[in-house]
Amino acid sequence: MTTTALPSRPAGLLPRITCPHCWEQFPPEKLLWIAEHADLLGDHRLGPEQPQRFVPTRFTVDGKAMDAKGFRCDLLACPNCHLSIPRSLLELEPLFLSIFGAPASGKSYFLAAMTWELRKVLPLLFQSSFTDADPVLNQQLNEYEESVFAGSNSDQLVPLANLIRKTEEQGDLYDTVSFGNQMVSYPRPFLFTMHPSREHRKAHDAARLARTICLYDNAGESFQPGKDSVSSPVTRHMAQSRVLFFVFDPTQEGRIQRQIEQQSAVEVQSARSMRQEPILHEAIARIRRFAGLKQSEKHKRPLVVILTKFDRWFRLLGADPLPNPWQKVRAPSNPNEVIQAFDAPAVEIQSDLARAFLLKSCPEIVTAAENYSESVTYIPVTAVGWNVAIDTKSGLPAIKPSEAEPYWATVPFLYGLSRTLPGLIPTIAKRK
Repeated sequence: MTTTALPSRPAGLLPRITCPHCWEQFPPEKLLWIAEHADLLGDHRLGPEQPQRFVPTRFTVDGKAMDAKGFRCDLLACPNCHLSIPRSLLELEPLFLSIFGAPASGKSYFLAAMTWELRKVLPLLFQSSFTDADPVLNQQLNEYEESVFAGSNSDQLVPLANLIRKTEEQGDLYDTVSFGNQMVSYPRPFLFTMHPSREHRKAHDAARLARTICLYDNAGESFQPGKDSVSSPVTRHMAQSRVLFFVFDPTQEGRIQRQIEQQSAVEVQSARSMRQEPILHEAIARIRRFAGLKQSEKHKRPLVVILTKFDRWFRLLGADPLPNPWQKVRAPSNPNEVIQAFDAPAVEIQSDLARAFLLKSCPEIVTAAENYSESVTYIPVTAVGWNVAIDTKSGLPAIKPSEAEPYWATVPFLYGLSRTLPGLIPTIAKRK
């Protein structure tokens, strides 16, 4: 049974939707549907091999659109770029997060370790789900996770360079859309849904706290001058981001390499030595331009500087690495209830140590970051843990996936969440 009447907007839909691909905003009534019948191929935006996008005129009794061949359709698309939009973005507010850094700084390893750990930490400790909103869009990231943390050769020593391939400026992580004679390449986001479970202290407020997490991982080369253009707006999501994550690799800095060698009395095995602050300066310049910020104006949104490969340089911090920053506390509204809370002050202690280290070793990073944002936090992490060895065959850093044990990989995300969305994660704000 079908109906030709256009259904009214269902309850629970957002009044305006933000496309995670082109960042266009529009009411849900403007959404396109994606044809299901195999003969309905050819979209003027996406090419002849893609299913047609269409404005429906016929619906099933449960509100699903029917394509021109009478097939029931389930997938939705943006009216501007025609790329697929998961249903979670119709109901849950998006939370945009951007990760950027120099080539080979460890962005993809950090991202894989972060999402792998969040899938466990959030449900077990904080009663919040963290699941794929779109398994197709997240396929590459899921492969990263499996390669590093659940590989078939988990007990064999594998060079890190062989586990995750470098993020490219084109390919699987980008979608090309045609606007007449203009071809535009958009970065493909990783999408997750996050909402309180029924055991959460604020389960009654789940509709307000739940979010669709939109993560972006750009190739370091995307931040070279001139790389962001109308035809390739690869970094414009940064103006939408509520938290910016700048991935900084201390082992690529020549000044820090020499300190590591002095501490360990061995030569640092590093692929390159390069300056990374130009990447940060270029990113800041673009954000100011896209967000309309004055040159003297500091952004109110947090900037988290993620210091990767902590297993290589932790001795330079001047203190032992801290344990995971969460602990059991009594619930404020019920002293008899014990809950897990994120320890933000512990993160800030570690941040102060890392900032002091950077001020001595490469102060230009601290200066650039703190001239940009009112809130800068420095968080050391290691994506694969402390058991990195040197592969005898290749001479490259290697690890057994079964021994991978990320350190603080979830902390940048949890800290950013505590700053931008209070209440979803119980947080210790101050120490007594």
